[in-house]
Amino acid sequence: MTALTHDTALTGGRTVAGLGLAALSAFSFGLSGSLARGLMDAGWSSAAAVAARILIAAAVLVPVAALQLRGRWSLLRRNLPLIVTFGVVAVAGCQLAYFNAVAHMQVGVALLIEYTAPVAVVGWFWARHGQRPNRLIVLGVLLGAAGLVLVLDLLSGARASTTGILWALAAMAGAAVYFVLSGGEERGLPATVLAAGGMLLGGVVLLLAGVAGVVPLAASTGHVTFDGVVVPWWLPVLALGVVSAALAYVTGIAATRRLGSRLASFVALSEVLAALLVAWLLLSEVPRGVQVAGGALILLGVVAVKLGEERPATG
Repeated sequence: MTALTHDTALTGGRTVAGLGLAALSAFSFGLSGSLARGLMDAGWSSAAAVAARILIAAAVLVPVAALQLRGRWSLLRRNLPLIVTFGVVAVAGCQLAYFNAVAHMQVGVALLIEYTAPVAVVGWFWARHGQRPNRLIVLGVLLGAAGLVLVLDLLSGARASTTGILWALAAMAGAAVYFVLSGGEERGLPATVLAAGGMLLGGVVLLLAGVAGVVPLAASTGHVTFDGVVVPWWLPVLALGVVSAALAYVTGIAATRRLGSRLASFVALSEVLAALLVAWLLLSEVPRGVQVAGGALILLGVVAVKLGEERPATG
């Protein structure tokens, strides 16, 4: 795999631009779970929804990426391992895992599990740079673990979907890979080129897997219903591809290159709020009070980890 980058120092203007891009990316990503749930309820398989999403995004981004390359095709050859890993793991793998998770549990719950990814991102930098956790980081991990128990509503005796949890954890791993791989600005590969290459490759991989029978590819031209509102099938598919994929990935990569992998992964937690709001509006999914409390603990845990990583390690 291509060597991964350190987080870089931030300047004022660069930080403000990065925060704006990260917020736009998070809101765009937050639409995907509810849109995908509507399609799956209408007869689409999760793999078909993912394939449609990323291939439409690729169709939008590839012409822009070609213009940005300006004939510098050697950039693609030098960064091929990065593009392959990004497309297979961070795009196709992460999205397929997340869509499979929302097929078995509420959108907000699946996303809260996925967005323990910032802790995994920080863990990667510990391992890579030999940093040891301090008390704040340990506190953050404990808060995150407690929050996860509440989000899954385990204390009330409710039966959580083991399948959904495992898919959500797989999506978490894919999201962590996305944040780490997106930070490599020094490689000279424009954000749109990385996103377009990853989308195109990820979509082709999913189609080949479907043809081979590894994943089910089922689609429907029937109408899709969101909280009693009926829309034609192509509308959520188009929104998935253009808004929650093309726009979301390009702005997300650009934000990560301005903010660094760790800070960008923390700011991206606003996607959880966007996804909860969209799930409430489109699917009438209202989280229980204990799940809201758990989500707050997870967010506090990630904040503690973020603050802790900026302090000296314990001896």
